[in-house]
Amino acid sequence: MLKSLDHLIIAVNNLSISKEFYSNLFGFPPIWEGVHKGLGTSNAIFSLENMYLELLTKEGEGVGGTFVDNHIKNYGEGLAGIAFELIDIDEGLSTFMEKGIEIGEPIYGEGLSHYSKKTRTWKSLFPTQELTRGVFTILIEHTSEKILYKKEDNPSNIKRLDHVVINSNDPDAAIKLYRDVYGLRLALDQNIKDWGGRMLFFRLNKTTIELVGKLDSKNDKDKLWGLAWSVNDIEMTYNRLLNLGIKVSELRSGRKANTRVCTIESNASLVPTLIIQHI
Repeated sequence: MLKSLDHLIIAVNNLSISKEFYSNLFGFPPIWEGVHKGLGTSNAIFSLENMYLELLTKEGEGVGGTFVDNHIKNYGEGLAGIAFELIDIDEGLSTFMEKGIEIGEPIYGEGLSHYSKKTRTWKSLFPTQELTRGVFTILIEHTSEKILYKKEDNPSNIKRLDHVVINSNDPDAAIKLYRDVYGLRLALDQNIKDWGGRMLFFRLNKTTIELVGKLDSKNDKDKLWGLAWSVNDIEMTYNRLLNLGIKVSELRSGRKANTRVCTIESNASLVPTLIIQHI
């Protein structure tokens, strides 16, 4: 049913400041900047090899602007949503109906470029937050030309999303959602004795959704938490970021074998952020 992890949404107060930071972090500017007139939002989109990152801010009135406003008021700026690309939205809707899941009819969306007459169009389904355990989720089919990744030759630039981290208090419920409802491959299910939790890896289009599970009766919702970006040469990335004045931890061996990592320590990232190189 799902083709890819399409994009992630970061809710921001000041689009210009966040756009500048992520341009410096990634090593390249956004490929799209525009407005959703009917939704009350504007955005900047960075295209990576396997997905895109959308910075989203309120601009006017509409359900999108209200969503961004509420997210920032309740949780602060940061990761606000995840979008999966559907192979076919009508088939996806039928699959949900066959599973007895109410999801509503497709909603049509349109984005207008700030700098050209171009438009982007899509159709979306919005699973209930009861189904998604509180994680704002979009199931999308692009009906116009999809934003294409522009290959970057600079090995210090961010290449792709390695994984996104979701915190959960109920790993078994997460398996029912991501594996049984969405059809994602469960590549790892492991108890971690050091911190008394459970780690799940779901894989889609060579991208990992890392779910960190720890039972907590006080919280019945899951939460998007952090991002890990993959690079070809982490030392070059590390030095480039330091030269730009971005605070970065020292380079170290990763938890996974044959990896080197560093952590972005600048608050401007808005999201706990890891840089990783697979050696």
